[in-house]
Amino acid sequence: MKNNKTCPYINFSWNGTKLELYASQALFIPSSRELLISDIHIGKAEYFQLNGIPLTNNEDENNINRIYKLINQFKPKKLVILGDLFHSKYSLNKNLIYKVERLFKIFENKIELIEGNHDQGCQISNISYLKEKKSLNLLFTHEPITKKDNNTLNICGHYHPKLILRNNQDQLSFKCFAFDSINNNLYLPSFGDMTGGFLCKKHFKKWALISENNIIEIN
Repeated sequence: MKNNKTCPYINFSWNGTKLELYASQALFIPSSRELLISDIHIGKAEYFQLNGIPLTNNEDENNINRIYKLINQFKPKKLVILGDLFHSKYSLNKNLIYKVERLFKIFENKIELIEGNHDQGCQISNISYLKEKKSLNLLFTHEPITKKDNNTLNICGHYHPKLILRNNQDQLSFKCFAFDSINNNLYLPSFGDMTGGFLCKKHFKKWALISENNIIEIN
């Protein structure tokens, strides 16, 4: 850990393109005014309920409200969701479909959705999927891709990166942004409240989301 200083966001630069990594689990690109989030997994509680596990539905409402808050805060030209907006086609019900359609209708032409593996089969009217999107010297995808050249940064989700901070016998787990300098992949943390995670590889550069307002670099 470099120091104990915390802040709402950290700057990251890629070949002249400035990126802002936010503790609120979003990435903002000032030059193109694009706001990126990933892995919301709407309907995950409902999916568990179908299998007899009595989880509450509060997470869906909270996740959608957080998206509204981010859009109102940043006023982006585009909100790009890097896949897994939904958790499963089997858990979609009329209430969830209404909430998602309302979100897309209110911010018409401002939301772009890249298809994730969990989005397959989740077809909703007026919502279309992209396989990938190129912007500036950045490539947005759901799953990471092997770098095509040294000039393009692949910003992706899917991995749900997390890290563990240890202090003697105690340990805490945090969501994080993670940068793989070998393959030029920048992983976004999972946005959804009810999402697990995978520990980052040792060579990844990491930024821990200590709280909604604090992000800190870890080495």
